[in-house]
Amino acid sequence: MLNFAFISDFDGTLTEKDFYKIIMDEYLKDECTQMYKDWRSKKIKDVDYLGYVFKNIRRNEKEIDEDIMRISFDPYAGEFIKKIKAADGDFVVISAGTSYYINKIFDKNEIKDVDIYSNEAIYKDKGIHFVLDEKSEFYSEIYGIDKLKVVKKLKQKYDKIFYAGDTEPDLKAALLADVVFAKDVLVDLLKKENKECIEFKNFSEIWPTVEKYIKGWNK
Repeated sequence: MLNFAFISDFDGTLTEKDFYKIIMDEYLKDECTQMYKDWRSKKIKDVDYLGYVFKNIRRNEKEIDEDIMRISFDPYAGEFIKKIKAADGDFVVISAGTSYYINKIFDKNEIKDVDIYSNEAIYKDKGIHFVLDEKSEFYSEIYGIDKLKVVKKLKQKYDKIFYAGDTEPDLKAALLADVVFAKDVLVDLLKKENKECIEFKNFSEIWPTVEKYIKGWNK
């Protein structure tokens, strides 16, 4: 039986909107206008910009949990993950956000037994604070976690890798995958690298293609 994994980004891929955008638009839009521009022009590291947004939510833990519950999770993702597992595959999440809210969303949607590679964080002082491990084999000074390093490690374990993502931090990791599903910015980035990808809007569109590949590989 084929040993495979389906790896997915979280924010913007498994969700409709990045969590940092929800927070920024609701509470920090004016405050972060210039910082956002500096971040998009790469004058500020991802982990520094996201770290600022998350730690400056200025709401108590219960209120932040309410904000997290506003994340619009792909309604088809739960069933998709079940199908991956039924086909003897593993579903893996790699996120440059934080497992702090990913775990809460997965609990809400009763999604279990998914490996999550993301930045650790804790609640304190009315915000979410990154707790980065600079000694981790997957550490990135730009993103907190290096998706490329994670995929390189997983390729030692699996025969085939699917990857789904939406933005630049996914690019190098996606280039290592056997089959890539992409949306938004990642589509054009992959085209520039001459890497074939399958465009999608939600996870209901992905399973038929995944199933076809699995059957082909298992012949």
